[in-house]
Amino acid sequence: MAAKKPFALRIDERLMKAVEKWAEDEFRSANGQIEWIIHEALKKSGRLPKTVKNDPDKE
Repeated sequence: MAAKKPFALRIDERLMKAVEKWAEDEFRSANGQIEWIIHEALKKSGRLPKTVKNDPDKE
């Protein structure tokens, strides 16, 4: 598994509650959900680094 870098994120409370609800629905932590959202956005935009091959769900 790749090393994880700690990162502080300031986010609107309502947005965070929506992420937490989504994460709960998908059986992920809020942190895992945010990581998955970023991964999917990078993949969709073609900006996912070639060194990142795995889906966060499969790690």
